[in-house]
Amino acid sequence: MEKTQTTFTCRFCNADIKIEALTKNLKVCPACDAHYPISAQERLNLLVDVDSFEETDTNLYSIDALEFPEYPDKLERDIAKTGLRSEMLTGAAKIGGYPIAIAIGDVGFIGGTCGAVIGEKVTRCIEHACETQLPLVIVSVSGGMRMQEGTLALMQMAKTAAACTEYAKNGGFYISVMTDPTFGGATASYSSLGDVIVAEPGARIGFAGPLAVASLQEELPENFQKAESLVAHGFIDHIVHRKKMRQLLTDLISYI
Repeated sequence: MEKTQTTFTCRFCNADIKIEALTKNLKVCPACDAHYPISAQERLNLLVDVDSFEETDTNLYSIDALEFPEYPDKLERDIAKTGLRSEMLTGAAKIGGYPIAIAIGDVGFIGGTCGAVIGEKVTRCIEHACETQLPLVIVSVSGGMRMQEGTLALMQMAKTAAACTEYAKNGGFYISVMTDPTFGGATASYSSLGDVIVAEPGARIGFAGPLAVASLQEELPENFQKAESLVAHGFIDHIVHRKKMRQLLTDLISYI
């Protein structure tokens, strides 16, 4: 019988932390405040009012349209691992008693990469918010566009951006929450089009991923592609601790 791991070593400060303590602290290191990834369901439970979430588009899931090697196996693996049929939860909920439309990505599903299903679900979520005049919250996490779906994935950038534009024209209020990591086409489309853009501390955000940037063999600035650098340069509006995110969203929605 395998021994259950009870401690966790933070990769940022090397502190040894009890896994139970890390979980209770919302997967934020109590020693250095590093924010570790959480699942879409964990994020949902953290942000929305209890029993208020009504999921939509549960019948949408990725298929291997291009017959890409090993892609079906990876889909089956991550469906079993996450308990999700697709890479993103979408639906209607309440935050602080206020009705909203919400979409939340899950980095555990093919690295949170954006394929045709994410694009369709995000677009439908935005369209629902537009039709019902609801505030919109999208929590992004993305490893970029999904190479296993090729152009079908890249098309989602234009589709989601167009939906955001239409929503804005109709007076919608969109809060974009960027988490670690948010890279590639998600950053170049819907994630960067919020009326208010916030990020968790230390979140890596950019278009090209770190491996692609490293190949340039140039000396990069400190905190390159980190939320702290991006807020200093005006790309995002605010950095918000995970513990305070729900309250911030409530305050913004109530103000509008």
